Amino acid sequence: MCVSGGVSVCVHVRHTNVSGTQPPHQPRPLQEVRRGACVPNHTSTDPLPCPAWAQACVTPTNRTGFLCHDRRSCIPASGVCDGVRSCTHGEDEDEAMCRDMPQSLPRFLVARCGDPSSWIYSDQKCDGTNNCGDCSDELSPVTVCPACGPGWWRCPSTVFPYCGCIPRILCRDRVQHCSDWSDEYSCPGP
Repeated sequence: MCVSGGVSVCVHVRHTNVSGTQPPHQPRPLQEVRRGACVPNHTSTDPLPCPAWAQACVTPTNRTGFLCHDRRSCIPASGVCDGVRSCTHGEDEDEAMCRDMPQSLPRFLVARCGDPSSWIYSDQKCDGTNNCGDCSDELSPVTVCPACGPGWWRCPSTVFPYCGCIPRILCRDRVQHCSDWSDEYSCPGP
């Protein structure tokens, strides 16, 4: 069964006989999940665990993450398929999931850029950094991000890594970081 938002989960389906009871010693089939999507009307009688990579969670920084098999560890989206095993059993580096990115990744881990052929991990959207290269992960019309955080200054940036906000530590440093010079004349500094 697929849940809204593109998250795929397995559903245990009980075999029932005509009377509606479960026959003894029958394995419970699992709905098969492939490439982050449920395969309609397809079940497997193998007692395989549901793929943990299809489970979303919320990280301590309030971003979408990847839930490990232990059901306690929530890995940031950008920590999946990065070559480092962050989950105890390594499910965040699952070969099938990491083989054909981003198509093989669950949708909740992926964000598209202004150029449809480009993508970033969902936790890189609205993080203050120009991850897409065209600022589409930080600015409208592609993305709607909250206002700059307390350690940031809103301005039209001239510095490539930033889009609509710069870190306040760059204010009042006698170097232009905003096209309107507000980082040197209006920003109160760090």
